[in-house]
Amino acid sequence: MSTFKRIEISEAFNAFDDILDVRSPAEYADDHLPGAISVPVLNNDERARVGTLYTQVSPFEAKKLGAALIAQNIAHHLQYQFNDRPKSWRPLVYCWRGGMRSGAMAHILAQVGWNTCQLEGGYKNYRRHVINSLESIPQQFKFCVISGSTGSGKSHLLHALAEQGAQVLDLEKLAQHRGSLLGSLPDQPQPSQKTFESRLWDALRSFSPERPVYIEAESRKVGVLSLPNRLIERMRASPCVHIEVPQSIRVKFLMDDYAHFLSNPSLLTDRLSLLVTLHGKEITNRWCEMALNGEWEQLVGELLTQHYDPAYKRSSGIGFQQREQASILKLSSLDSDRLHKTAEDLIRNERK
Repeated sequence: MSTFKRIEISEAFNAFDDILDVRSPAEYADDHLPGAISVPVLNNDERARVGTLYTQVSPFEAKKLGAALIAQNIAHHLQYQFNDRPKSWRPLVYCWRGGMRSGAMAHILAQVGWNTCQLEGGYKNYRRHVINSLESIPQQFKFCVISGSTGSGKSHLLHALAEQGAQVLDLEKLAQHRGSLLGSLPDQPQPSQKTFESRLWDALRSFSPERPVYIEAESRKVGVLSLPNRLIERMRASPCVHIEVPQSIRVKFLMDDYAHFLSNPSLLTDRLSLLVTLHGKEITNRWCEMALNGEWEQLVGELLTQHYDPAYKRSSGIGFQQREQASILKLSSLDSDRLHKTAEDLIRNERK
């Protein structure tokens, strides 16, 4: 009789063809193992029904209903999702804590003849592993912090570095936010805190401690998401590279980079209205009128000189222990060629 093997989290990413998350879609959406696919054995409503029955009637009745629903759903997955898998297929199955849901799926897949494994302790064990790892893994790396005023092309320089093979931890990409009042990305809500931490862990574990990791100077939060304390500490103790760009170049760059606001001024005015407490109604209303009238260059220039640059001067250097010794990059352009040349120079210097 075929059986499945229970494995620890340290083995969870070793040569499995698929990682199967059999929890409900809501649990999967909140967070999941990197690369896992959602194959729920109970959907959101079914899970709620079984839970209600467990607390209001009896565990036995709940298990009886749960078993019937789980059997139906596993049959559906076998017929429609796993039907094309070859005999050599090797899946890893997990649920919340390695109990009934993943056990049932793993048992049936093993009976078919697939080399199936179940994650010991389930997602709960994985989550504990991520939290513990984020307490220790940042200490393994030497970070190079990219700093600069708003509109100086920091994120684009990170992209250029990544394209040339450098190790880059792009916090704003992982958080789906550009890290400022206007940083929300169109049609891209931020992930949950748990998903963000999973993405951080997954990125960090792929890096080599032998090479630097480039990262943008960030505060403790990117949008609504918090950075792990150990990552913040390590980042702020690391060497810095500071970008300086003429304001006229920054204005044009920001108009290109935030083009979604130019095509939807009301979206921008909604964001600008949040500045009333800092700048008062008169100035904020004037900025909103500029947006509605399409006075983009003047608006962006004033936002830089009256809001972003003063805020940057107040916060720059706070906590970054090597900010005063930062290498200065004076850029007269932020076009692709200039950024790629700058990235080449940084990588060349790291190898010296």
